Formats: sequence, C-alpha cells, structure tokens
Amino acid sequence: MENMTELANAIIIAGKAIGAGLAMGLGAIGPGIGEGHVGGHAMEAIARQPELTNVIITRMILADAIAETTGIYSLVIAFLILFVL
Repeated sequence: MENMTELANAIIIAGKAIGAGLAMGLGAIGPGIGEGHVGGHAMEAIARQPELTNVIITRMILADAIAETTGIYSLVIAFLILFVL
C-alpha cells in the first residue's frame, strides 16, 4: 500500500512539472513571435524615416512591454501549478 502512495505522489509531481512546462512553453511562443514582429517592423520604419527614430523606438518598447505581459501571466500560471496545486 505504501508503494502505491509513493507512486501516486510521483505521478502527481511529474504531472505538475509537465503542466508547468507546457504552460510556460506555450505561453512564451506568442510573445516571442510578437516581439520579433514588432522589432522587425520598427527597424524597417527607422530605415525609411531615420528622423523619427526616437518616436519609433518608444512605441516599439511600449508594444514589446504589452506583448510580454502574456509571457509573464504564463510564468505566474506555471508557478501556481508547481507550488499551489
């Protein structure tokens, strides 16, 4: 009976690790793609209009910060899975 309890605990721990990894991994795909997209288009805009570099970079950083919130939320969910559930 004790071996079954240890096995059940091991399965629960493995499930938590897999769930947290999936939450973080899948949650980081969107921000990564979005930030790359924003950065690439910002560089194109700077190449076309170098006099607006400061405005473009400011807006790019703001857009990257907004896109990164999804990654931060997925990190919070991963921590909740690992340490609360």
